[in-house]
Parts: sequence; structure tokens; C-alpha cells
Amino acid sequence: QLQASGGGLVQVGGSLRLSCAASGRSASDYVMGWFRQAPGKEREIVAHITRSGGNTYYADSVKGRFTISRDNAKNTMYLQMNNLKPEDTAVYYCAAGTRWGTSVRLYDSWGQGTLVTVSS
Repeated sequence: QLQASGGGLVQVGGSLRLSCAASGRSASDYVMGWFRQAPGKEREIVAHITRSGGNTYYADSVKGRFTISRDNAKNTMYLQMNNLKPEDTAVYYCAAGTRWGTSVRLYDSWGQGTLVTVSS
């Protein structure tokens, strides 16, 4: 089970840190990622991270502003979001899977989502 938290309302240029806590499993067994879905749009990859945390991937739209990380000892993954823009407004989901990739179909466990709203 995955539990995402940390969303909220923030002004343009602000920062938020999302957390995703895994329970009932060892997070280190899984590739983990953050996805987001804006109203009327498809769910899209934001970032993902390998089991060890040694490799990461970022969508072009968030490169240089977002940082994904994980603490396997705490069974938790994070997404530090800086310099937020209105177009970052979405429900953010954490996910876990066994294969490396950007497709939502590769992830078989999903958190409930946390809403991030960036106001201008």
C-alpha cells in the first residue's frame, strides 16, 4: 500500500515536498515513480527512480525544478518541487513497479493521490 502526502496550495515560484510511504512491502524491491494528472488530461510521468536510488528520470517539463529521492530504510519516496508554475497544478500520484519505464502500465501499485495547486 502506498500513501502520498504533502500536497497543498502554493503560489507561483513556491516549493512543496511530497512524500510517499510504502507499507506492507519493502520499497527497495520496487522501481518507484511520481505521476500527475491535471483536469481533462491523461496521467503523465513526472519522475521515477531505481530501486537503489542511483538512477533517476525526469520529464522535460520538470527538469531542474523537481528532485526525486528515496529513503529505503524509511520505506519512503520524496518529490521536492521548487519554482512551481501554474501548469504544475494536478493530482500527484506515487506508484511502484518492477520494471523501469515511463508508462503508467508498468506500475501496478498506486497511492491515492495528493492535490497540488499553484496559484498565480
